[in-house]
Amino acid sequence: MKRTIIRIDEEKCNGCGLCVPACHEGAIRIVEGKARLVGESLCDGLGACLGECPMGAIMVEEREAEEYSEKAALENIMAQGPGAVEAHLQHLSDHGQKEYLEEARRLLGEKEGGMQEKPMACGCPGSMTRDMRGAKREGQGVVSVGPRVSRLEQWPVQLKLLNPRAPFFQGADLLVSADCVAFAYADFHERFLKGKAAVVFCPKLDQDIEGYIEKMTEIIRQNEIRSITVVKMEVPCCLGTLKIVEDAVRRSGKNVIIKEYTISLEGAII
Repeated sequence: MKRTIIRIDEEKCNGCGLCVPACHEGAIRIVEGKARLVGESLCDGLGACLGECPMGAIMVEEREAEEYSEKAALENIMAQGPGAVEAHLQHLSDHGQKEYLEEARRLLGEKEGGMQEKPMACGCPGSMTRDMRGAKREGQGVVSVGPRVSRLEQWPVQLKLLNPRAPFFQGADLLVSADCVAFAYADFHERFLKGKAAVVFCPKLDQDIEGYIEKMTEIIRQNEIRSITVVKMEVPCCLGTLKIVEDAVRRSGKNVIIKEYTISLEGAII
């Protein structure tokens, strides 16, 4: 069947093994010094492992693959203990996988004596629900009088829609931002966007990562890019933002200054 599943670029993989514990289903193992997908039926294709790879060797794609088996995955997970089971249930819940979640609960209930469910407190960090209203205090920061000026000087901004030969790229300082940054960082327009050509994407949810690297490479290769500012969120699944840019600069053969900023979930530069 054709479905979403991970792919591991063995040339990029350095065998660090950080992705292995990130995959509770047990679909990834280190074999002969490289991370490998050892069971297609164990990979749910949701990409919890993406942000753990420092080399950007893991991506999500749609292709012909063996159907995911919640039963097989759950057997692996249960061997890791109750904590792993809770994390898996939270993972499915965070990603809206109601069918798999119901199946997992049914399978757990069929086990002798069942398993007492506990509140799900962990899972995919980037998609975990957090209520931060109490952290924001009225009057904090500077409140401007009247509407603020947008610093956006182009359209479109999504990398998927951008033309590498668009005139606004020539001689530009480039801002490469993860999708969520503008929502988290209040002064996004003045601090980061002002005076820059913008490129926006999500390294977790967007599937054509290789295509993004190729397009970024063309933007850099076809234009005189003065600098690149990369702004990403602190969650692990956002690490790929910088990796895509670094790969593109390397492939372009050019020497471009890269500045990196990370934004916390509370909206601060860290």
